[in-house]
Amino acid sequence: MNEQLWQKAVAFHGHQCPGLAIGFRVAEAAIEKLSLGKSGDEEIVCVTENDACGVDAVQAILSCTFGKGNLLYKGIGKQAFSFFNRGNGEKIRIYLKAKKPENADREQWLNHILNAPQEELFTFSEPRFALPEKARIFHTLTCGICGEGAPEHKMRFQDGKTVCLDCFKTYDRGWK
Repeated sequence: MNEQLWQKAVAFHGHQCPGLAIGFRVAEAAIEKLSLGKSGDEEIVCVTENDACGVDAVQAILSCTFGKGNLLYKGIGKQAFSFFNRGNGEKIRIYLKAKKPENADREQWLNHILNAPQEELFTFSEPRFALPEKARIFHTLTCGICGEGAPEHKMRFQDGKTVCLDCFKTYDRGWK
């Protein structure tokens, strides 16, 4: 285990926890299996299927962030992360298969995650989707109701006005 990287993840997240350890080990595995370094822009893309603590480790170690557009959230709730290397086309999906033993306390589970072999913790496979396109810059439009701006792809047209998602009233007649 790279203690310096672990401490970097802990400092970013604010405390040690099993969830952070999962993301830390995922990032380590991605680095090893795809020969990754830190992403300066969008060279590395991570699609996370959860919004749990482990995502912070991916941000701290691989520099995949929402702001740069190379950390994408696919809210499925699984402890799974797909990584894409734009430079060489390599990709991998890393899924946490390990389960916390019933008799293990938080500290024991944390230590197990940090020290167990990768193959015991994770399933490695191909991502179930293609490499997402690069982040795009959109024009900002002003909402005809509240006056606030939002990117054009997040706006709707209603009653002859361009409106933001906050002001838009859906018309679904009870079906979703």
